[in-house]
Amino acid sequence: MAEQDFKRKLTAILSADVRGYSQLMRDDEEATVRTITAYREVIGSVVRKHRGEVVDSPGDNILAEFASVEVHET
Repeated sequence: MAEQDFKRKLTAILSADVRGYSQLMRDDEEATVRTITAYREVIGSVVRKHRGEVVDSPGDNILAEFASVEVHET
C-alpha cells in the first residue's frame, strides 16, 4: 500500500458494563432493564456532550468512541 493512500485515525474508546448484571437480572429482570435503559440515556448524553459517539450497546455493555483532537501547527 502506498504511503499516501494510508490514513491514520487516533481514537479513544470507552467500554463499560454493569457489575453483577446476571445477578441483577435473576433478582428483578424488569427493574434491571428499566434501570439500564435510563442509564444508557444519561451516559449517551454525556458522551455526546464530550463530542463522542455511542457505537453500540449490546446487553449490559456500552461502547463509545471519541475522535482525537487534531492539532494544527502554525
